[in-house]
Amino acid sequence: MHYAMAHHNQNNMDQQQMVNIIQDCEATCEYTKYCILEMDGSNHRKEQLRLLEDCADICTLTAKCIARCSNFSKSIASLCAQICDTCGNHCLQHPDELSQHCGRICLQCAQACRYFAIST
Repeated sequence: MHYAMAHHNQNNMDQQQMVNIIQDCEATCEYTKYCILEMDGSNHRKEQLRLLEDCADICTLTAKCIARCSNFSKSIASLCAQICDTCGNHCLQHPDELSQHCGRICLQCAQACRYFAIST
């Protein structure tokens, strides 16, 4: 019984860490999108804005599914990893510090989601 309880607590901690990483990515994408929209000439960044929205939205869904232990968590985390990779790599193509930071956060989230998706 004690081992099962310890194992359960470890899973909860890992689960909470995943939710935190994903929510950080979501918030970073939303903030980056907001800042780009506030900048003059954001028209040339339409693709980045779309990717930021996609990334934030999938992160919202992924965090919720992981938090409630959905049977679809691993599949959604795998998709989240793909979208975060795409968004992160696109953001890294822009030289501004905000996009660079967002790109790194997205790629870290993608890595965590990939790991979560293949874990048992």
